[in-house]
Amino acid sequence: MAENTDPRFDEAAEEMPELSDGDDEDIDDEEEEQWKWMEEDDGDSQPVTCLFCDRLLSSVPATLQHCTAEHRVDLVEVIRRHNLDDYGYIKMINFIRSTKCDASNLTGLPDAPLPWESEDFLRPVLQDDLLLQTDPEELCSVGGSVLSTCPSSGAESHNAVLQRAQAAEERARHSEEALARAMDDLHKLKLLAQGLVLNAETSKSGNLGTVAELREDEDEAYFSSYGHYSIHEEMLKDKVRTESYRDFMYRNPEVFKDKVVLDVGCGTGILSMFAAKSGAKKVIAVDQSEIIYQAMDIVRSNQLEDKITLIKGRIEDIKLPVEKVDIIISEWMGYFLLFESMLDSVLYARDLYLADAGSVYPDLCNISLAAVGDTEKHQGRIAFWDDVYGFNMSCMKKAVVPEAVVEVLKAETLISEPSVIQTIDCNTVCLSELEFTSDFCLKITNTTDCTAIVGYFDIFFDKGCSNKVMFSTGPQVTKTHWKQTVFLLERPVPVKAGEELRGKITVRKNKKDPRSLLVTFDLRDRKQTYSLQ
Repeated sequence: MAENTDPRFDEAAEEMPELSDGDDEDIDDEEEEQWKWMEEDDGDSQPVTCLFCDRLLSSVPATLQHCTAEHRVDLVEVIRRHNLDDYGYIKMINFIRSTKCDASNLTGLPDAPLPWESEDFLRPVLQDDLLLQTDPEELCSVGGSVLSTCPSSGAESHNAVLQRAQAAEERARHSEEALARAMDDLHKLKLLAQGLVLNAETSKSGNLGTVAELREDEDEAYFSSYGHYSIHEEMLKDKVRTESYRDFMYRNPEVFKDKVVLDVGCGTGILSMFAAKSGAKKVIAVDQSEIIYQAMDIVRSNQLEDKITLIKGRIEDIKLPVEKVDIIISEWMGYFLLFESMLDSVLYARDLYLADAGSVYPDLCNISLAAVGDTEKHQGRIAFWDDVYGFNMSCMKKAVVPEAVVEVLKAETLISEPSVIQTIDCNTVCLSELEFTSDFCLKITNTTDCTAIVGYFDIFFDKGCSNKVMFSTGPQVTKTHWKQTVFLLERPVPVKAGEELRGKITVRKNKKDPRSLLVTFDLRDRKQTYSLQ
């Protein structure tokens, strides 16, 4: 057999979690079986009437032992032979008591039908019949071995009962510890499995991607956040964002004339209405969040219900009323472009519904980096922890630095020219390309200390457009609700004007939450991973 040289498997082997070894925690089977019966306090339990005679026995085990010894019928064996469930067992007990059948009648019964199959035998013959309160599965798992160990007379001493209770508590404690270890092992294995899925190669026609594989309940928090009106108000008031989409559609009506349009993540329906006003024949708007109910009212208020159809649900879970669409529009961008992984859903819709000559808009986008020199900001965020009211809290840096900061950066703090690290064509990109590693080179413009790297993105409406539209979320232009993403360095890097600051960036989904991002920088022999979540 050929040797497996796939580095992903080597990595998986290296990252195989250490699982607990439960061998020394195993509970002896015989003791466990006895424990099940010993939960009863024989001194306080009510007597049990034999099934075949009038004798009163001290407990259920004693009754079963009596039936075997005196009446030559092993009830446990009867349960096993006929594979009786809870209902079958109850019916058998009531049948025996109500018909007063002889014990010998139970030994030669056919496999089916059984004489107690009538629902009438679910009605108890004796009130508070302890035999009816016994689990047949426990009877079968214990078997005859325990019956032989059951006490045949008298109540045990108080000390004996106390010892049994303490032993039971000890076994319960061991069981709880074993369960906790098993749950921890299960969690480790789940993370390992997620890692294998995240690292696996995906293609346009292949793996659906981790977001598509999320269950609706696992994705509830994401969609719930878009059910709040404030976030939609913020996005609508972002003129750079909203007017760019409007200008693209209104200035290029030939792109939309008589076309079928799909709006993925429609929110209030603003993009759907732009498309309808631009000449689209039909618009299908999809959103899983509760805001879609307001979108329905908005569409009706603007007399566009004949053109716009709204569907509540995830695009991965629903079926559109058409086989193909000509255009997919979506405002899917998150912080640092890829945060929230909504592009995954757009690509899912593209691969399933977009016609061969169709297009996704926006169709092009890129991510850029630049160096930042802001000693004051670094002092306030990082060096601050060195002396907090006279106390050393520098250990906090390890927790603070890995959190990427989303904020509006002052343009004057930029100390390099920007560098594009990734360009995405939404009509051709596949899921695997949304996780990437890229080398970058930042040409420094000021001699100072580099205290952070800033990331932002640009968006283009280009394909087939006579009037092309674009917008940027960089610090040099009008601010947007996306702001910029700042990656603070734990220790500033001295730089000189004219030199090139080289590094490598890796962007990947967080294994624990595929809607969040992990961004790793390799910069001058330093490596730091940041989270966007």
